[in-house]
Amino acid sequence: MKGVLLVNLGSPDSPTPKDVKPYLDEFLMDERVIDVSKVLRNIIVRGLILQTRPKKSAEAYAKIWWDEGSPLIVISERFTEKLRKHTQMPVALGMRYGSMTIKNALQELKDKGVDEVLLVPMYPQYAMSSFETVVVKAMEVKDEFFPEMKFTTLPAFYKNPEYIKVLSESIGESLKDFDYDHVLFSYHGIPERHIRKSDPTRFHCKIDGSCCQTNSVAHNTCYRHQCFDTTENVRAFLNLPKDKVSISFQSRLPKDPWLKPYTDYEFERFPKEGKKKLAVITPAFVADCLETLEEIAMEGEEQYTEAGGEAYKHIPCLNDSDDWVGVMAKWVNDWEVSGKLPA
Repeated sequence: MKGVLLVNLGSPDSPTPKDVKPYLDEFLMDERVIDVSKVLRNIIVRGLILQTRPKKSAEAYAKIWWDEGSPLIVISERFTEKLRKHTQMPVALGMRYGSMTIKNALQELKDKGVDEVLLVPMYPQYAMSSFETVVVKAMEVKDEFFPEMKFTTLPAFYKNPEYIKVLSESIGESLKDFDYDHVLFSYHGIPERHIRKSDPTRFHCKIDGSCCQTNSVAHNTCYRHQCFDTTENVRAFLNLPKDKVSISFQSRLPKDPWLKPYTDYEFERFPKEGKKKLAVITPAFVADCLETLEEIAMEGEEQYTEAGGEAYKHIPCLNDSDDWVGVMAKWVNDWEVSGKLPA
């Protein structure tokens, strides 16, 4: 029997330092997030970061926490419930980090008789710290606890026409009544070395602007290229002027080169260049979370306004919109009937 496993990032159980600390520990100790030796990672995470960051992160979570719980979890649960109404297959929801585990989700599917699973990492672009770590963790759990299960993984859908259409239409609706000077596509940041590590050719990715424009098998696992591709496809769909669209990367750790330009630097730069009305989109996420709701919608607006910006619009993620649910339903049902995966 076939079933579907949706996996997103995860969340602490509450916006308190007590619950944020173990969540951050699990997240930051992931070797695909901080990709240094375990000894050094332990020093960085447990010796340094976890001594101060849980309190600060808890305060940030408290700003965006809903009555029902973590926005990411609530939105993901709503999406899952809607998807269940569009397919006859069992659908379970798990998180890469936190108490809503992949193991529990797979157990839920097994209890319903599922022995063939479509694994759906809820990330449009491929990155070792998001898409890849979900696949690796799910396979580890499967091999240890559910060896009889067969897995198929939905590929990164960053350029899939159906995804681009539903994303573009959502953005277009938000832009309809906003007289913008500029539209910024802000993606989650990753270290530059992650791009090179994900390059199967070991020579293509130079992160100099030219490699993303030169066709290569490396693009299948190149987060930077896929961010540019998503942006250009949406820009073309909406016929946005090229000079009014750009991309940036948010969230980074200090003392390490991460993908540029940095989103917070752009917030400072734009008003000085006369871009006083800014719309910001976060297409590395399909569901709003701490990074979109606090870092971009709140902190971003404050920073941009203080730098001289006059109007700021944060465009929500696709979340549990009916059109987005419909696209995912088509993908999973196509797989159930014919084994077909979206291109």
